[in-house]
Amino acid sequence: MIVPAGTWLTGPLHLRSHVNLRLEKGALVRFSTRYADYPPVLTRWEGVECINYSPLIYARDCENVAITGEGTLDGQGEAWWQWKKRQGPAAASLYHAQAEGIPVEARVYATEQAALRPQFLQTLGCRGVLVEGVTLVNGPMWTIHPVYCRDVVVRGVTVRSEGPNTDGLNPDSCHNVLVEGCTFHTGDDCIAINSGMNEDGWRVNRPCENVVIRDCRMSEGHGALSIGSGMSGGVRNVHVSNCHISGGDQGIRLKSMRGRGGLVENVYVEQIEMSNLRREAIVLNMFYESSSAPSRSDAPPTFRNIHIRGVVCTGAGAALSIAGLPERPIECVTLEDLDLTAAEGIRCQDVDNLTLRDVTGIVQHEPVFYCTNVRGLSASNLTVERKAR
Repeated sequence: MIVPAGTWLTGPLHLRSHVNLRLEKGALVRFSTRYADYPPVLTRWEGVECINYSPLIYARDCENVAITGEGTLDGQGEAWWQWKKRQGPAAASLYHAQAEGIPVEARVYATEQAALRPQFLQTLGCRGVLVEGVTLVNGPMWTIHPVYCRDVVVRGVTVRSEGPNTDGLNPDSCHNVLVEGCTFHTGDDCIAINSGMNEDGWRVNRPCENVVIRDCRMSEGHGALSIGSGMSGGVRNVHVSNCHISGGDQGIRLKSMRGRGGLVENVYVEQIEMSNLRREAIVLNMFYESSSAPSRSDAPPTFRNIHIRGVVCTGAGAALSIAGLPERPIECVTLEDLDLTAAEGIRCQDVDNLTLRDVTGIVQHEPVFYCTNVRGLSASNLTVERKAR
């Protein structure tokens, strides 16, 4: 399916197997702002299955689907963004649906009253997904959202959006994902790896695994590279390399909280450049607070085998923060060859087996280096100094 140069207005596009939606250079596709144009479909909304408005581009149970070319897809998401202020009651109802025994087919939210915004591009249960070359701007909510997919490639894509929760890319309970050469400027996380939320994530029980992210540029996200907080199905085997991060709140961001359960393990991040971050350059946080999805359980998550090396940060609110739970410390963290310049230094609590090797920090304020309840601390060539401007 070829979209030639020109401006085109459309409703939702539902792809089938072996279809390549190709946008030629100069093609601009704008999506309808009439809510009624988007029929109800099965989706996963912030980690919970339900029936909601169709994503703007949607494929379900397909093989070999692609969106490619040099054109632009404009979600005209401004028409949906104000729903963020009204989604609270419906979102809370959905988050607790599994705990209350409500089956998926009865979780119907495709109404203006519920105000749950659709994703821009969602592939659900597909095998062989390619998104390459295109530019996506201003989606209603999450931009590129593969769910339960195998063999996903996102290459040379540009995402620009400033609306609420307009993440750039959310691999969600997927297997074998390659992301390379992409540019993200987003209203929320640039890339966020997920696997379901709380009880519904445990029910589905599908991890997101074997994810490679390389040669990407990320700016102005809440987090540039995030795992969680919806990681209840597990995340494992993630490798991130050769990325440039500028502006935004946090750089490398692993986030969870009591009630999520789930396991994050085998995360490798290397050769990252960061600058001008408002908060932490690196943060591993089990006390994530900015969540509209509290669990009715206290099941703690597990973080283990986290390896970060070759990071240079020139300007951040804080260099590094690691916060495990007292009942579930973060396990086996290696930080190596880091050069961090920030307003505040390093804070670590509730960590088992923390290795700091060749870490240099220049900070302006206290704390310079503060650790509590860290068992098995190994530090060599650690130099963190306070130097006021």
